[in-house]
Amino acid sequence: MDSRPPHPSTARLGPGTDRRRRATPRVAQLFACALAATLAMFGLADPGIGQSDPAKAKAEAGNTEAAKAVKEAKAEPSLEGAWSGGGEVAFAATGSRERARCRAHYQRRSKDSYAMQATCATASGKAAQTATLHRVGENKYRGNFHNAEYDISGTIFVTVSGNSQSVRLSSSSGSALFRLSR
Repeated sequence: MDSRPPHPSTARLGPGTDRRRRATPRVAQLFACALAATLAMFGLADPGIGQSDPAKAKAEAGNTEAAKAVKEAKAEPSLEGAWSGGGEVAFAATGSRERARCRAHYQRRSKDSYAMQATCATASGKAAQTATLHRVGENKYRGNFHNAEYDISGTIFVTVSGNSQSVRLSSSSGSALFRLSR
């Protein structure tokens, strides 16, 4: 007969219980602690109902303009920055369609307007265009684009949804539809 004392971790297990059953609640407890620590570290845990946080109230009172600007920024995604993606170009003269890949860069000009520079490539070539866009609704922009190389101008419509945007271009020479993302 084995006279060694049982291993400390097996001594606590009841009859018919193995280590996996005992470890599961421990893992759940560790996960809950890690989640709580993460929420507290990033300031995501608010005081409970009926409790107040004096430091938070003081910061909010002193920064009402900043809080308002942050709230507006969250409500409306910005066009500003680099975007890339693809779509399809339709040529009016031939009726043909080609897949295209594009890169666009938007730069804010005023509260409701942006300048855009974009380069798109299809199997038959590469083209660069510029545009000026103005906000016409919530997350919607409209403007005019111009391709100097081919002397083509037209209308551009952009709808932003989070980190994605839908872009429509139309002119007498053709049209295009793209889906771009950050």
